[in-house]
Amino acid sequence: MKRILFTAVIIATLVSCTQSENKTESDNTIQTENKELMIKEEKQKIEALLAEYKKSLNTSDAKLAQSLYTKDGVFMPTEAPSGIGSENILKSYEFIFSQIQLNIEFYIEEIEVEGNMAFAVTSSKGSVKIHANGVEAPEANRELFVFEKVEGEWKIARYMFNKTEAKG
Repeated sequence: MKRILFTAVIIATLVSCTQSENKTESDNTIQTENKELMIKEEKQKIEALLAEYKKSLNTSDAKLAQSLYTKDGVFMPTEAPSGIGSENILKSYEFIFSQIQLNIEFYIEEIEVEGNMAFAVTSSKGSVKIHANGVEAPEANRELFVFEKVEGEWKIARYMFNKTEAKG
């Protein structure tokens, strides 16, 4: 009788351990799936932000561009001084848009999200019209965006780009 009771206790213990392991594996799978879903949602929000940024460029809307940055954001254009902070970012875009009209498309190559920070590597291609002489030329850049989540909303914290083709 003792042997049967001892065997029953061992079997019950093994079944219990197996169920705990399966529950832990199941919990880990659910946690991983939830994290992947959350990251996917955050990437979609960043893609929407980039679409708004493209709109600001193609419509020469300096106020819209400014609104997409954090208050202490930094805009680092090629061959021009950095715009640091909200007011200087606005001035930078106002100056740029007074000089040129862009018509570009963004191509997202990579977005990585880690907590309240993220980055994106993009490229853009299209045309630029120079207001001073009316000349249109091809425009192509590669870009690096650093994003920060502020009060639940993604904003551009840092943005830098450089030309990928010679001016035409």
